[in-house]
Amino acid sequence: MNFAISQPVTTDRLVLRLFTADDLDDMHAYQSLPEVARFLYRPPRDRARCAEVIERVGQGTHWKEDGDNLTLAVCRRDTPGVIGEVQVTLSSAYARQAEIGWVFHPGHGGRGYATEASLALRDLAFQQLGVHRLFARIDADNTASERICERLSMRREAHLIENDRDDRGWGSEYVYAVLAREVVPAGAE
Repeated sequence: MNFAISQPVTTDRLVLRLFTADDLDDMHAYQSLPEVARFLYRPPRDRARCAEVIERVGQGTHWKEDGDNLTLAVCRRDTPGVIGEVQVTLSSAYARQAEIGWVFHPGHGGRGYATEASLALRDLAFQQLGVHRLFARIDADNTASERICERLSMRREAHLIENDRDDRGWGSEYVYAVLAREVVPAGAE
């Protein structure tokens, strides 16, 4: 049995929902961009790979075993189409630790959508998925994601020097994290 959100998660401006096959063009529009893939330590995705990903993530997740993942399409409430995605991956079922991440079309940057969607996913992870500790691993050059982590009430716990590599060479990462007990859910302030 998969954990699939029964209703889309809504925020003031956004709707977070499972991906459907109809989202292929929208996902490919940002996942195919080199500037998006640059911080993901993988090449841009072609249409076929985007279709495979949608097929997998569109089903939800069991959320029982290490590696289980919930990926949600992020849509603006006032216009159709997917502008990005947020995801949470169970890194340790035993320790109830999960990694959060986000990928957005650069054309929608600078408007706070990634922060708004990530706050909603953070709260879902803590309140519905039973996560104890949520962390993010981000490229040390990705200042936009650093700011998102800080807005999620995360603290920088580590600076990993040249810990990953892609076709451009070595990259360094920051690890940010927050515990469930340290967070007041968005909108509850």
